[in-house]
Amino acid sequence: MTMRPDLLALTDDSLIALANRGIFKRAVKENATTPPAVTESQDGTVEVTFSDGIRTTLPPGTTLEASPCTCAANTVCRHRVMAVLAYRASAETGSDASEPDAPPTEPARGEAATVPADAISGDKAKPRTDDASTSPPDPAGTGERGGSASREWSPAEFTDEHLRELLGARAFTAARRAHRAGYRAKVHRPTVADPVPSVELSAVTVRFLVPNEIGYARADAARGSRTDAIALAVWAYRVADELDATAESLEVTVGASADGSAAVAATATVLPPLADLLNDGVAHAGPDLAGVFTAAGRALDSAGARWPYDALGDLLDQLAAYRDRSARHDPLRTAALMAELVARGRASARDWVPVLGTEESAQTPLRHLRLTGLGANVTGDSESRSVEVYFAHPEARIVLTLHHTVTVADGAEPPSATALAARRTGSARYSDLAAGNVVTESAVRSANRTVRLANSRVARTSVLPSSGDWSKLPPELLVTDLDAEATRLAALPPSLIRPRVRGESIRAVAVSEITDIHYLPGEQRLEAILHAPTGSALITYTHSSATPGALDALAHTLSGEAGPVHYLAGSLERQHGRLTLTPTAVVTDSKVHVPAFAATDHQLQPGTALPHQDPLAATLASALSLTAEVPHRGRRHLPPTWYDRAAETSTALRRVGLRAAGESLTALHRQLVTANDSAALALWADAHLRLLITTEQL
Repeated sequence: MTMRPDLLALTDDSLIALANRGIFKRAVKENATTPPAVTESQDGTVEVTFSDGIRTTLPPGTTLEASPCTCAANTVCRHRVMAVLAYRASAETGSDASEPDAPPTEPARGEAATVPADAISGDKAKPRTDDASTSPPDPAGTGERGGSASREWSPAEFTDEHLRELLGARAFTAARRAHRAGYRAKVHRPTVADPVPSVELSAVTVRFLVPNEIGYARADAARGSRTDAIALAVWAYRVADELDATAESLEVTVGASADGSAAVAATATVLPPLADLLNDGVAHAGPDLAGVFTAAGRALDSAGARWPYDALGDLLDQLAAYRDRSARHDPLRTAALMAELVARGRASARDWVPVLGTEESAQTPLRHLRLTGLGANVTGDSESRSVEVYFAHPEARIVLTLHHTVTVADGAEPPSATALAARRTGSARYSDLAAGNVVTESAVRSANRTVRLANSRVARTSVLPSSGDWSKLPPELLVTDLDAEATRLAALPPSLIRPRVRGESIRAVAVSEITDIHYLPGEQRLEAILHAPTGSALITYTHSSATPGALDALAHTLSGEAGPVHYLAGSLERQHGRLTLTPTAVVTDSKVHVPAFAATDHQLQPGTALPHQDPLAATLASALSLTAEVPHRGRRHLPPTWYDRAAETSTALRRVGLRAAGESLTALHRQLVTANDSAALALWADAHLRLLITTEQL
């Protein structure tokens, strides 16, 4: 029979993506009960007839959704899915397509169907000389078979004419505008574990489900939104193939960054009010300054500079918190936000436009999503409580964050962690979301990777309990080699110019053993050592009044009293030269525990142990506190003692080997009084940025 590579390339996961898991499971079940009759004509047209008389026709060059079916469904129905399964089974068994096949069996979750590699690559059928199901992938594209992960084709091969015909003139023009502005993308090439090439864009992921078939390119945005995404993904693949045709995963910058001049100019409008704020200080800022910043914010929003816009929003929140005498105000946080705005402005002026986030959409509604809860975190004070629930999005290989804040009325008690866990978003409790498997058609994703589950009677959200089997998560989300992860984190650019995304550091980690569990009473902190299959990390969790039961619950699960620990999820960061993990979830035998939602009251243990002070870290912390005083008090209002302390701190920095940081602080305290407004802002930013980046690299 004629081989139809487009149909053979549709794996189980691809069929689920085109339809949904429910339709796929029903199709498998019905095929097993009553297999349909499959026939194939000379031109490659496949006709599948079912026992109830329904007939599905799969013409060559036609996508599954566009293929005619007499059931009259205008989406990918179960008959179309059954037709592909039946045809695939007939090809695998080598039987005549004119005869009904034996019922297909459903492979393990996430497992690709075993089909001839030459069929998947889109070439004409050739005699097979190896075992495609066991041979390693072919990263060089040499023609050696790699199971389903063939590198013999690339989405870069789709031409602009293909894209224009698929998307239409309007969407193609929108894609061209995004290309001119410049954007960042992460390209994932096919592997044996995931044979589908994909591209992660700002707020959407595009997967190319069938080789050489542009009609099977799928974006996970809801129908009608982000119609330009497929073109942006193809162009990203072209850049990746030019830079490195062998890397399994590659981050690229696409487009001419010089065309982002509007965003660069908008970012520059923030600098004058920042200079005014530095001169007057947060403590003495006039009422008009917030209005000037708001105007600059409108310019940033209009130019699509998402990251400076978000940073400015956080800065305005800090200014409002100071005016309201709120505990939310933090002088160190305020200074860091000011330094970030200067840093992004400087980077964008050097044609590093991706630091502005111009390629990001404010919000993108997503289509059918399957998410895995990775726990939660609760923070807050007497005025508010915030809960963040983290989700692994395996298809996009990223973490999404659901954020909710509760404002506490004057004189009222803040809600407890257990009360927050019982609250609902739509029909689902936060506790169920954090420890469950989520299937939703109502998710809306923001540029910073927060997700909102919209209420909808049509597009519903369902939550199923999770057994904690995270083994199917992609390697970008499930860490088994902590040494390699430490190397990756050390190579990242400074956080001040990275994309502003929530949950950036959240990862799941496979656990081999947990040792050295101990409590530091002076610091009210629990520590332990996490051993992964390769490498280790320090587990650390500090007591908070917002999560009073977390320490006891975490100690209970880490000790193995609830069963062997298989996985940990949490914020995985590099601090002082080693990895630290702050847990958000612990997986024991078939159960996901979320310490932040634990109900047990924390009983502080007696003791007077003082925190260990690293001299280098202590000196940097002192220097950062000193430079943060400048925007807080104001350059015009600094006391004479500040300059004396600056000279002493500069000497201390040199003493611990941070000569460049000491010199920048010396330049600041010597020239701060005489410099004009813009020069003073530049001097201060030089010193504070160097201190921030040095602290990050410890």
